[in-house]
Amino acid sequence: MTGIFSAWRRQTNPQRVDLFTRWTLYLLLAGAPLIALSVTADVPGGATAAFLAATTAQTVTAIAVVRGTLAHLVVGTPLSRPWLAALAATTLGALGVALLGLPLQGDAGRSVRSIATLITLSVALLAVSTVLGTRVLLVSGLAVALVIGIVETAAGSSGTWVVATLCALVVWGTTLSFRISGWMLAVVWEQDRARTVHARLAVAEERLRFSRDLHDVVGRTLSAIAVKSELAAELARRGQEGAVDQMLDVRQLAQESLREVRGVVSGLRTADLAAELTGARSVLRSAGIDTRVIGEDARLPDDVQRALAWVVREAVTNVVRHAHARRCTIDLDVVAATHPEPGPGVVLTVTNDGAPPRGSGAPGSGLVGLTERLAEVGGSLSATADDGVFTLRATVPVPAADSMAPR
Repeated sequence: MTGIFSAWRRQTNPQRVDLFTRWTLYLLLAGAPLIALSVTADVPGGATAAFLAATTAQTVTAIAVVRGTLAHLVVGTPLSRPWLAALAATTLGALGVALLGLPLQGDAGRSVRSIATLITLSVALLAVSTVLGTRVLLVSGLAVALVIGIVETAAGSSGTWVVATLCALVVWGTTLSFRISGWMLAVVWEQDRARTVHARLAVAEERLRFSRDLHDVVGRTLSAIAVKSELAAELARRGQEGAVDQMLDVRQLAQESLREVRGVVSGLRTADLAAELTGARSVLRSAGIDTRVIGEDARLPDDVQRALAWVVREAVTNVVRHAHARRCTIDLDVVAATHPEPGPGVVLTVTNDGAPPRGSGAPGSGLVGLTERLAEVGGSLSATADDGVFTLRATVPVPAADSMAPR
């Protein structure tokens, strides 16, 4: 007994609901032979034993069919044709014994044949009720009522169709309860699967966020460290001043990178547009690129600033790593309307020369990550290359209530 309770505690809630629902349906069906025995107990001869044996065989196959129909509802397992054929055969056998082997009336004045027929047809319908449609169940209940009415008429009972109507209501009620139980079980497992999928998607989203942030943080910082280290080495070879300052900048960049990586790990990493524009100017000029920044004093909402800061970071990383640029322009323009939808917005354009030929090199994941970041604030990203000039343009709509005046 202790082992049973331990196993029950180890199960999840959907597993417990599944176990409770299945065994409730099984036990309800298992009561059919007992009802059959009570109905035919006063019938003389071997008809009682024959009907009890036929009902037991039908009940066993009905339980197996219910097991299959529930599996069909929950996981989509195909219905077992052999078990359905066995249910049909045992149902016909029990029905034959009820109609041909049992008397119309028992010693207690009960309609033995009609009750036995009702038991047989009810067990068959209950076994397949979870996969039948509402209309089919309605028609099946009417068919059972018709059969019972015919049997009662043959027995000469009074109130024949009243009894038939009551039988139809009983059949509808029991089959509907079976069908609702199966539907509820399928819903429980569907919700459990949805919860599992949601958890997996949350993990995948977090992994994507981490990889995207790590790419954006480390890419720009390592490019800046490489440029400044190369500049410091060149200054040192020539014996010119400034090598120490450049190495101090390298140390500061490494420290900032360490802090930003920690922010990525903790999920608190943010980007500031003003700081990124300042850093972009410093890195590009250290690489010997003539840099011009326009509109850096624009005041933007925080979420727009963060999205555009990532654009600046990725664009500068690409210029330093992939282009042989001599000039780069970063233009932050606040516009009165964005096309095609009216409303204020901001357009960030990064243009540089020395772009590599189109199609050279493997495409990176940086622009894909930028597109995803901008999509979170309703923005869009476009990149074009024409005659060695590469243009990256990010457009973000801004609510009219937000201030975008120069600071």
